[in-house]
Amino acid sequence: MNRKEFLKVSGIGAGSVFAGASILSFISSCNKGGMMNGGMNMQGQAVQVAEGNFNRLLPIPNEVPGFTTLTAQPTTADIKGVSSSVLGYQPNAILGPTIRVNEGASVNINFRNKLSEKSNIHWHGLKIPAEMDGHPESTIEANGSFNYQFTINQRAGLNWYHPHPDGATARQAFLGLAGLFIVNNSEEALLNLPSGNAEIPLVIQDKRFTGSGIDYNPSMMDVMTGYMGETVIVNGVASPFTEVATAYYRLRILNGSNARIYNLAFSNNADLLIIGNDGGLLKSPAAVKSILISPGERLDVLVNFSGLTEGSDVYLESRQFSNAGSVQGKQKFKILRFKIKNIVNDRFSVPTTLASVNSISTSAVTTTRNFVINEMQMSGSGMTGLHKINGKTYDKNRIDETVSANTTELWVFDNTNGQEPHPIHLHAVHFQLLERTGGRGQLTAAESGWKDTVLVLPGEKVKMIVPFAGNAGKFVLHCHNLEHEDDGMMLQYQIS
Repeated sequence: MNRKEFLKVSGIGAGSVFAGASILSFISSCNKGGMMNGGMNMQGQAVQVAEGNFNRLLPIPNEVPGFTTLTAQPTTADIKGVSSSVLGYQPNAILGPTIRVNEGASVNINFRNKLSEKSNIHWHGLKIPAEMDGHPESTIEANGSFNYQFTINQRAGLNWYHPHPDGATARQAFLGLAGLFIVNNSEEALLNLPSGNAEIPLVIQDKRFTGSGIDYNPSMMDVMTGYMGETVIVNGVASPFTEVATAYYRLRILNGSNARIYNLAFSNNADLLIIGNDGGLLKSPAAVKSILISPGERLDVLVNFSGLTEGSDVYLESRQFSNAGSVQGKQKFKILRFKIKNIVNDRFSVPTTLASVNSISTSAVTTTRNFVINEMQMSGSGMTGLHKINGKTYDKNRIDETVSANTTELWVFDNTNGQEPHPIHLHAVHFQLLERTGGRGQLTAAESGWKDTVLVLPGEKVKMIVPFAGNAGKFVLHCHNLEHEDDGMMLQYQIS
């Protein structure tokens, strides 16, 4: 990249408010890094995954009911065979417990903050009151506590929880603060889906390590692209394996990474039978060979291990993919080894119909809102605010959109001129996707039903229909690439 191209891409020009000395200093550092001499481009370089030996047993997070205590704390965890310094919601673990409740249940979770900084919990996927949602400004000071109390008024599904303090979400989450939140209901129970040992939660994350623990020290390039690690972990362990029988299994998958997108597939090219996503069960199963899952998204997948031989291995892997910026999808790598241990006669039959999902008619729409994902630009005396929506970055004192309760709106996220992928997440609501134009040009098998997070690749525009109930209050919408979020790619909306 030459100087002229660099200035054009970076947005530094005659209208920039970047101080002259800062420009010279930044250009000098770029030259040293090779960015203008055929080396790293302005979107950085892909962080290559280093596969392990897949000889450590996959742990399953412990389960607790909706009345429990979560303590954010510095602790240690055995991730790669040695003790590593992490943050956790329980001692000696990088993941918090899985909270499992029934639809209609009352939840009372005491959060204790034993960090040296403020924190909170966002209940990602739960439609709960604003004061319980974990707004970036609703934080608990160090050594403080707060009781999260709410009622589960939504269908069965896989949700999760993680910190959400403004400017510190990415670091706290990357260092270990996360956990699953599963809702069950009677509609799901009637399907008799694989359960017990045949229902396997998989929290997929990538981490970057130093000698003493997880390293979180993003460069400017990491802020641009999102912070990624060389080590992929599942349920808190690097390169694990699990033993299975020749039967159907239900995989409850969360992409809990800060920024890395995975193109999930099986090494034997077996079908991934998608039965659910962020908002719960789909109308009917959908078979695919591979599927993209971006940070914050969830997948509910059936996989059939019948017909395989005892002692054989099958890997869950991430395959290469394109059109997702300069750092994503450049490498194929293994994630988890399934070892076939037992030959059994499985009597499970995949249901042809899963759940009732009523499509929302566009005739109900009262308002259309457009959200333009702006090309990355640098401005100001520091390297912040690179990522914007409608030309704005997050301001806690500004309400960007005001929505009337009990109305239905059409929201359009436009990444036509963007250079990077953005998983867009809306707090407080679930939505239905209507169409994707540009880029992939269509919705995927995992994007029917209800969603709360959607991946918008470069060149794409996505339309969604959003029903707003009577849940009044102040919420946020943001990119779930957590470095982008902390950099300001977040807006506030008010339901009133």
